[in-house]
This record gives sequence, structure tokens and C-alpha cells, in this order.
Amino acid sequence: MALRIVANRPDPALLGLPWSTPLEEWTEHVVPLPRGLSRHVVRIVRVGGRTYAVKETVEDIAFREYRLLRDLHRIGLPAVVPQGVVCGRVDATGEELPAALLTEHLQFSLPYRSLFAHGLTADNLPSLIDAMVVLLVRLHLADFFWGDVSLSNVLFRRSAGGFAAYLVDAETGELKPSLSDGLRRHDLTVATENVFAELLDLQASDSLDHEVRAHDIVEMLQERYDALWSELTDAEEFSTHEMWRIEQRVERLNDLGFDVDELDIVTDWDGEQVRIQPKVVEAGHHQRELQALTGLNVEDDQARRMLNDIATYTASLDLGREDRSLVANRWLSEVYEPLIAMVPAEARGKLEPAEIFHEVLVHRWYLSENAGREVSIFDTARDYIANHLLTRPDETVASDD
Repeated sequence: MALRIVANRPDPALLGLPWSTPLEEWTEHVVPLPRGLSRHVVRIVRVGGRTYAVKETVEDIAFREYRLLRDLHRIGLPAVVPQGVVCGRVDATGEELPAALLTEHLQFSLPYRSLFAHGLTADNLPSLIDAMVVLLVRLHLADFFWGDVSLSNVLFRRSAGGFAAYLVDAETGELKPSLSDGLRRHDLTVATENVFAELLDLQASDSLDHEVRAHDIVEMLQERYDALWSELTDAEEFSTHEMWRIEQRVERLNDLGFDVDELDIVTDWDGEQVRIQPKVVEAGHHQRELQALTGLNVEDDQARRMLNDIATYTASLDLGREDRSLVANRWLSEVYEPLIAMVPAEARGKLEPAEIFHEVLVHRWYLSENAGREVSIFDTARDYIANHLLTRPDETVASDD
């Protein structure tokens, strides 16, 4: 049987991997990165300067998941990026081996168990649940049925003190022409059941405070999902004297990070009442705005913090009349880039640059409050790097350099 590699961006270095050896026996090229629980054998490998997750599975399932992940990536949903499928594997005796699905390793991401091992506490659980809720809502808005919603099937990246969640296992998923409320509720039920069990498992291993009530956390998950879904999709009625509420609704959605593609506006027969129904499109409002201004591609909450800092920078230098893109590029060259350049090489695997910048902003607030005066951002950065960043564990394979 001939080895076959199907890939959207072929990497010749993949041919050098030991495909004739069962994945659980791989040692060469394997990197000791944390990985979540899986029903399959999974290994993280680094080859040719790139890092991949390799999962053994049935050939038909591997190709189905590969194509589904490609579709999710094409429409901009937060999921790991598929690299390819390897099939036709046989061992030294000629016995067939399972096919392998390859995805690109998501830099600076961690499974939930590793987050708790790195010091996450019960106080951080609401942020983790919020990230999972936003992911599930975004998938449902795109008519994606997940089928196996759980913390184990998600990777988390830090985002301005909170988290952003990425789908990592789409084996049971399906993109529907239209997602029914019944399938949405099924996904939510599965999410609450799985998260409940995962929290109990964390407590059994002493990774989570035993005082945490798992039932309260899954109730929070359901309540926050319902609240976000309602805000994004519910119709709203008001009188024609309250037309300002249209702009208010759009601003609320933008604050949540979502754009409005169109508004369905209906008036009653005498024109006294107005009913609006927003059509919300993919999240990333602040992310796209920052990228258009500076070229930086970061998480949406990180982008919001940076846009706020650009606004503060604009006001402090009285640049309000200047072209916004020119001011943003000046901020980039005078503030952001010099600050990130201060991070020593040995600390560049601790956090991604945008998260470092966010943490410096938070640290500046504390230093300024204690000092009774405004501390410069570069003095803050020096203190943060020396006393906080250097002691953190690495969250990536290597620096970007």
C-alpha cells in the first residue's frame, strides 16, 4: 500500500516523519507540549520549523474532519487549522496502521487542564466559561452543529486577561443549511453535562478547589449562552419616537465584538411601532478595526484594549484632528513596537506580544496607583518583565524569532 499525503499546503518535511511506526511509539520530533484528553492517540511534533498536532483515526473520519475544519477556517471561525491527512500507512511487518489527521499547532494555546496546572483558580472559571460560550454561539450563528461540546475539545488562548476559545475536535460536527433550535439546545445540553463531569474530575485530582459547586458553573454556562444568543438574535420593538434605539442596539452588538450585516426593520400599519431584527455576522469587530489601522492580528479583546490605548495616546498628544490611521501607525512605532522589543529572547515564549502589552497596561495602573502619579509605560514594562514575566512558564514551542 502506497503512503498518501493529502494537504492544502504540502510541507516536504512531513515525509520525514516515521509514518511506518504507530503514533504512540513516536519519540523523534515529538515536543513536550501539553495536550488535552482525547479518545485517539495524539502527538505534537515539530518538523521543518513548524509544529503540528497528529491524530490517529479512521481514514474516512480523518478526511471528513479535515474538510470540515477547512470549511470552518474558510468562513473565519475559531478552530485549529487543518494541514492534511496521511493514509496508506503500514508498519514494518506490512500491517495497516490508522490514518493520521494533521493540524497546525495553535501558538500560545493550552488545554484547560494545563491552564489549571499553570495556576488558574476558581476565580478564573467565569472567564473560561465565557470564552466557551462565545465559541459555541459563534459556531451556532454559522449553522454549525458540534455534537460533542466539552472543555476537552477546546484550546484556550489568553486574551486581555480573559480567554479566547478555539475548537480543536470537529469529528462529530456538521455544517447545516440551517441550524434548528433543537440542535442548538442539544449542543448546550451536551456542553453542560460534559463540563459538569470535567469540573468534578478536576476536583478529584485536586486541580480545582473542592468548594467550587460544579452545578452552579454549568448553570452559569447555560444562562450566559442564552443571554448572548438573545442579545444577538432577538427582535426588538419600540415606538417611532425611539429610533435612537436602533443605533444603540448596533453599538451593543459591536461592543460584544460582533458586526451587523443588515437590519430587518418593520413598522406597524399606522407607523407608530418599529420592530428590528439584526442579522449578525462573524465576530471580530475590534480585531478587524485594529488590523485595518495597524496591521496587527490579535484576539478581539486584546484589540479592544489596544484601540483604547490608541485613543488615550491620541488625546494625550492632542492628535484628534489627525488622520486616525496615521496616528495609529505612530502609536505602533513609538509605543507598541519599542515596548515589545524590550522583552528579552528568553521570555518571548511566555506570552504572545499582544497579551504582554495588555498585562503591561494592567500593571501600569497598579504602579501608578501605588506611586500616586502616572508611571511611564516603558518604566512599567521594565518592572513587569523583571518581576512578573520572567517567572511565568512558557506557553509556546519557541519564540517567533
